[in-house]
Amino acid sequence: MRNFETPGRSQAYGRGGMAATSHPASTLTAVEIMKVGGNAMDAAIAACAVQSVVEAGSTGIGGDCFALFTPAGSSKPLAYNGSGRTPAAAEADWYLRNGIRSIERQSPHAVTVSGAVEAWATLARDHGRLPLSEILAPAMEMARRGYVLTPRVAFDLANQVAMLDADAACRQTFLVSGKAPKAGAIQRQEKLGDTLELIGREGARAFYDGEVGATLAGFLADKGGLHTRDDFAAAKGEYTNPISINFRGRTVYECAPNGQGIIALMIMKILSRFKRTGAPRDIDNLYIEVEATRLAYAARDKLLADPAMASVPVDYMLSDELAASLAAKIDLNKAIAEMPVLSGTEHSDTVYISTVDKDRNAVSFINSLFHPYGAGLMEPKTGVLFHNRAQSFVIEPGHANCIAPRKRPMHTIIPGMVYEDGRPSMVFGVMGGHYQAMGHAHFLTRLFDHGLDLQAAMDEPRLFPLPGSNAVEAEEILRSVITEPFAARGLTVQPPRWPIGGAQAIAIDWQGGTLIGASDHRKDGLALGY
Repeated sequence: MRNFETPGRSQAYGRGGMAATSHPASTLTAVEIMKVGGNAMDAAIAACAVQSVVEAGSTGIGGDCFALFTPAGSSKPLAYNGSGRTPAAAEADWYLRNGIRSIERQSPHAVTVSGAVEAWATLARDHGRLPLSEILAPAMEMARRGYVLTPRVAFDLANQVAMLDADAACRQTFLVSGKAPKAGAIQRQEKLGDTLELIGREGARAFYDGEVGATLAGFLADKGGLHTRDDFAAAKGEYTNPISINFRGRTVYECAPNGQGIIALMIMKILSRFKRTGAPRDIDNLYIEVEATRLAYAARDKLLADPAMASVPVDYMLSDELAASLAAKIDLNKAIAEMPVLSGTEHSDTVYISTVDKDRNAVSFINSLFHPYGAGLMEPKTGVLFHNRAQSFVIEPGHANCIAPRKRPMHTIIPGMVYEDGRPSMVFGVMGGHYQAMGHAHFLTRLFDHGLDLQAAMDEPRLFPLPGSNAVEAEEILRSVITEPFAARGLTVQPPRWPIGGAQAIAIDWQGGTLIGASDHRKDGLALGY
């Protein structure tokens, strides 16, 4: 039971439906959509569209989308991969010939063709109840009439001023006299509102095939990008089979590669080889989590890529043999010294949405621009802010994740779902880019190993080993406890550069007929049921 004498949040409860997102306007929109007859999928898409406006630094129609969802009565979740692809001309040799050895963030080469809009339209058509125009209407209205900046959004915006100031449309949209507005300020994105209206009225192909797609491709090409109108017209996501493991007597589902959900499962399989003792903040427990994460992320760097264009050994990565061999490398007295250096970027931002409706359709939905405000490039006529997901590629011929034509990058965004007794018991996700895989394992161990409730598990202080190093970022409450013992084992503890992750979750109590939700205090949002 929660201690009501300490700061914190209560879990949310409901019966008819529930939403948990990182922004109040998004959560409220999702609930309102369900109350007028929409289902959990309609609600998730509507919530995400709203966040594309009010939390524009985290997500948008210029980004990518993944979803796990269970139609009411189904015994297994479905998965959708809405990650975008590179231009057809994106040959690794072209970059090398032009002296490009790595992809800069505020560059057209950082932009893959967005998959979000196609994913929204497909999922709404196949699994929703409402027309896309009605689903997108709340976001369209907020974009045109204005919205209020919340504290975390204002915080993220203030950290990106220099980049946003370098792009004319970003500067005009998000800054005031070259400075970041404070929380409580009102912003508008009228051009984005017009584009959302067009998508709602004419569908996703109006975004990719028509004048909008040509405008987006032309904008990037004018900046030196390889994008063409045909690249946008070719955009298409796909339904995939989710992957899963048994963890602490439950089935945990993740989307298959090119996302890093498989890395979350690898961490859990390594942790399964250890008996958890003491409290969640026990030094050895935290240390084992860090080492398991370092090992799994090293494997990610070598093996994770677009399975349509590279061999990704899923069975091997989830095998008991590999988990056992990696677990055997963990020495409680000394950190592993030789770790492969990670190729790729370290920072990102995302929105994650959980929705469950009265029929118990359950949706785990994630949408991202990667870094805060993506590539910092906005096409001025459409109001589309581009993501920088192509920074996850390497330019190294022969590497599984080397950039190539029409290829999807290794992806950090991962929705999660837990099943018990053949039906969904929880939809959950943890934002935070590269942290997400560890975040899934960290969250579930607090639930299943230590018996915390959803909100308490989210509230626990976090840490994250920066890939390719011996540095561990840790929140303040942990730093005072772990800095010395971690240093004695060869790890350097340091403050995080910004809040570590942000989680949302909804649990389904089938026996009691209720829904239980939680939302991370590191973001602005909340869980709300009715």
